[in-house]
Amino acid sequence: MSPSTTNLKAVTEFILTGYSTNENMYILYSVLFILIYFFALMENVLIIMIITLDKHLCSPMYFFLKNLSFLDLCLVTFTIPKSIANSLTHSNSISFLGCVAQVFLLIFLATVELNLLIVMLFDRYAAICHPLHYKVIMNVNMCVQLTDVSWLGGSLIAIMHTAGTFFLSYCASNVIHQFLCDITQLLAISCSENMIREIVPILINVVLAICCFIFIIVSYVYIFSTVKKMPSTERQSKAFSTCLPHLIVIMLFLSTGFSAYLRPFSQAPSIFDLVISMFYTMAAPTFNSMIYSPRNNAIKKSLGMLLKGLFTQNH
Repeated sequence: MSPSTTNLKAVTEFILTGYSTNENMYILYSVLFILIYFFALMENVLIIMIITLDKHLCSPMYFFLKNLSFLDLCLVTFTIPKSIANSLTHSNSISFLGCVAQVFLLIFLATVELNLLIVMLFDRYAAICHPLHYKVIMNVNMCVQLTDVSWLGGSLIAIMHTAGTFFLSYCASNVIHQFLCDITQLLAISCSENMIREIVPILINVVLAICCFIFIIVSYVYIFSTVKKMPSTERQSKAFSTCLPHLIVIMLFLSTGFSAYLRPFSQAPSIFDLVISMFYTMAAPTFNSMIYSPRNNAIKKSLGMLLKGLFTQNH
């Protein structure tokens, strides 16, 4: 299928060329994507079930963790099945509206996830640095409001990016060197002379991400300095066990975002770009639950009780 050479209004589809034309590679992509989707689906559904069914897991940390798992579940569901279908059918095309929807949902869910990770950091800061006032600071209304603001902020950023991207003209090519609709690739193939509509939202996001990074560093300086002053080694270990997984997740998330959007736009295929895209659309939603859950004794205990209850019912 040849690339379109018409204006954006005449474009009915984009061509995704993130896959190898080799038959064995198509099979490998399909198997890899199916396995990743299966594990991500299983892990995140399990965490949502455990936190929902176990009434003891009602603290703000678990409320935010359940929301994070739901976001990860949505992120893999809106990206991986389409990739699997393309691999199995050897079809690299995606409709114009499908591309718009994919860009919007990807930016929306990724932004909400970053917002939620920042909220989780604030929760850990309040719990460790201000334990006597924690229940007052992180009350039910505050948790709901912070979550609502995270979702609202994500929707505004997604609308801004999607509108900025698809108001551009595409008159030379509709080929995207990715396995999904990626903003940087769309900007690279655009023939619009005035890119300010999309460059400005990206710069705004970069500034916000840098502010988030500074907030993360300052917060963790206070958190770790407080943890070091704790007289009990057991309390120190517990604090580190809840903070370190969060720090790993949020730093990986930010680093991949910076790598994806601070690189020069290029139409040339790049293995690095493919790996980065696979990380924040597939690997991150899969690893989040693997990073958090094994270090959380309460979740492990609840999982054991849930499995024991299911085994007892079946026998």
